[in-house]
Amino acid sequence: QMSNGSSITQFLLLAFADTQEMQLLHFWLFLGIYLAALLGNGLIITTIACDHRLHTPMYFFLLSLSLLDLGSISTTVPKAMANSLLDTRTISYWGCAAQLFLFLFLMSSEYFLLTIMAYDRYVAICKPLHYGTLLGSRACVHMAAAAWGSGFVYSLLHTANTFSLPLCQGNVLGQFFCEVPQILKLSCSDSYLREVGLLVVSACLAFGCFVFILLSYVQIFRAVLRIPSEQGRHKAFSTCFPHLAVVSLYVSSAIFAYLKPPSISSPSLDLAVAVVYSVVPPAVNPLIYSMRNQELRDAL
Repeated sequence: QMSNGSSITQFLLLAFADTQEMQLLHFWLFLGIYLAALLGNGLIITTIACDHRLHTPMYFFLLSLSLLDLGSISTTVPKAMANSLLDTRTISYWGCAAQLFLFLFLMSSEYFLLTIMAYDRYVAICKPLHYGTLLGSRACVHMAAAAWGSGFVYSLLHTANTFSLPLCQGNVLGQFFCEVPQILKLSCSDSYLREVGLLVVSACLAFGCFVFILLSYVQIFRAVLRIPSEQGRHKAFSTCFPHLAVVSLYVSSAIFAYLKPPSISSPSLDLAVAVVYSVVPPAVNPLIYSMRNQELRDAL
């Protein structure tokens, strides 16, 4: 029995497949998704940065979101691709800690940012006359900084807490990247309760943000339905739809990943769910945003 985590120098990640051919197939599949995410988010970042007409709060937050998407997919996918290509499963102890920290930081910041974006849409549609004062450039920078900062602190707490636990259940992780639940499974029986407490706090925080987003949209829909012209309603909905779609994809996949009953848990299902919530949103978000957005398409 290992007394603490310091004796573990590396972790073994979940391999995607048993055979070299399937490993290569996963490599090419991940490469395709990764390049699509790089291209999509890269285009959005460049377009918003270069086009002065898009220097508005909504696009500023969208630029932030694309940066976070680029970061989060770059935290998990390249390592998984390298492992598939080199037919290995290892990640070093500190590599695992860094991956966990970055992934949590970028994903939680993204969630806080999506909450702020709901507020942005709420002000734009329900309080249009106050939009310039409530969401001036300084206010936007402060809000984005608050989202990134909160994500940073939250992630630091989680990572420090998770990696301070004594691990005595080996070093095999049932996932293709390092995530909190998988490391908790390796901890000694009673020592993970502190981390569970932190998870409960973060679940409450996440729920609070979710309720805020929900209430914002109730107000938005009530305001939009009061708009007399069909065209006006359509325009208002079309600025909200992408945000709503991204939030739904993000929240539903995360809820399923972390709250599904153990009875339906299986390695392949866990893997599929992890891909859905960690790899799919960063690749799909640019598509969702550019499909419904005429201004962005024109600028592109």
